[in-house]
Amino acid sequence: DAISGEHEIQIEGVQTELEAIELEDGAAVPKEFANPTDDTFMVEDAVEAIGFGKFQWKLSVLTGLAWMADAMEMMILSILAPQLHCEWRLPSWQVALLTSVVFVGMMCSSTLWGNISDQYGRKTGLKISVFWTLYYGILSGFAPVYSWILVLRGLVGFGIGGVPQSVTLYAEFLPMKARAKCILLIEVFWAIGTVFEVLLAVFVMPTLGWRWLLILSAVPLLLFAILCFWLPESARYDVLSGNQEKAIATLKRIAAENGAPMPLGKLIISRQEDRGKMRDLFTPQFRWTTLLLWFIWFSNAFSYYGLVLLTTELFQAGDVCSISSRRKAVKAKCSLACEYLTEEDYTDLLWTTLSEFPGVLVTLWIIDRIGRKKTMALSFFVFSFCSLLLFLCVGRNVLTVLLFIARAFISGGFQAAYVYTPEVYPTATRALGLGTCSGMARVGALITPFIAQVMLESSVYLTLVVYSGCCLLAAVASCFLPIETKGRGLQESSHREWGQEMVGRVSHNMGFTRSNSGSQE
Repeated sequence: DAISGEHEIQIEGVQTELEAIELEDGAAVPKEFANPTDDTFMVEDAVEAIGFGKFQWKLSVLTGLAWMADAMEMMILSILAPQLHCEWRLPSWQVALLTSVVFVGMMCSSTLWGNISDQYGRKTGLKISVFWTLYYGILSGFAPVYSWILVLRGLVGFGIGGVPQSVTLYAEFLPMKARAKCILLIEVFWAIGTVFEVLLAVFVMPTLGWRWLLILSAVPLLLFAILCFWLPESARYDVLSGNQEKAIATLKRIAAENGAPMPLGKLIISRQEDRGKMRDLFTPQFRWTTLLLWFIWFSNAFSYYGLVLLTTELFQAGDVCSISSRRKAVKAKCSLACEYLTEEDYTDLLWTTLSEFPGVLVTLWIIDRIGRKKTMALSFFVFSFCSLLLFLCVGRNVLTVLLFIARAFISGGFQAAYVYTPEVYPTATRALGLGTCSGMARVGALITPFIAQVMLESSVYLTLVVYSGCCLLAAVASCFLPIETKGRGLQESSHREWGQEMVGRVSHNMGFTRSNSGSQE
């Protein structure tokens, strides 16, 4: 206790008789300094020892289905808005409100789902949110009038707010070396979801209409709902909540599926803490991180969804200058006048959507080289630069290229934020931290339709300045984040020193000589 500065820990074991590990000088290893090859281990040690295998591949596909469903529900907004604008003769503010109400639901629920996941388990929160989204997603396809679809899409948004918790569950089963790459590769499913939604719209909209598009877009959620009963609860959560036997059973199941041995010894029960408390996000250790991350997530969603909505507007007009001249020339134009998306619009929309894939690859290549903070900063800067280039009166082909690059990098910034956020918070507040960040992202997404669809009618240049300026500030905020998580382990407890789980539990000043199996560095 005097050496480590920690309280005595309670150990409940599965094995009671273990041989002492001998140091080179013949002294027994103190329990405080145990590692996976000694007589005690932590969940982090077990996850690292078991490694990446068959279990994680299955979990990747399942988590990917949740992301694919989320992406399709988001992408459908840019397709549904112009369709209902024409079919129901909606004014532009009602079209914008139809998009915003989804984000209102997400904003209201993100923190709630995070709290549920920290209090009652990651699996519980995720299952409830998926079934909720599936039910109201299908129901919205039967909406008879505008007010009905407004309410039902808002309830869909409320459910989607819980989907990011799949990343919390996923990250807690990944070994450190694979974590960034795996979370980024999961984002490939987001890209697949957006591309699939556009392709689905190409075939469904001209024949079956938007109602069938809404119903068929719920298919990935249906698959996830069927398969999610296979999901185990997070072993990190079980240990933190005092359910040691369940955590050991989960780890043994993963080890068996991966064909890897369990670490020898007894699983240490982490100090039990209050979980899912908002005040823990504002302790001196995390206060600035939380505030800066909130702004970064806000800017990410504000810019990403703004670009998605701007893309359809710009393609319908031809280029930025056409929008500007059209606004000046047609002042007396009826506010209910509309244009359906053409086949050419869908084609170009598909090309810009495909930019998600190189966005993943670029982020994957640089995130472990330059770090999470610099990756986010670079992504914001490139997006801002491309937004300013749209001021030039470029043709449709150059416009498509600029939108392609901008979307690739802003989606890359979003992916980097999804890697960084679960890494920076401890297990007790990880889901809540991700939930509140996701909630702030929804605030940005809530505001963006009124910029990308309403402000655009007044001034296209002011619209572009708003997006560019916001991303420049977000790039600065990324650089000022106090913690870089590259090469760090996940924190089990807010009471432990940062990174202690991975740098070992032995003080370098002790003077002990490590055994050949020594603690992880």
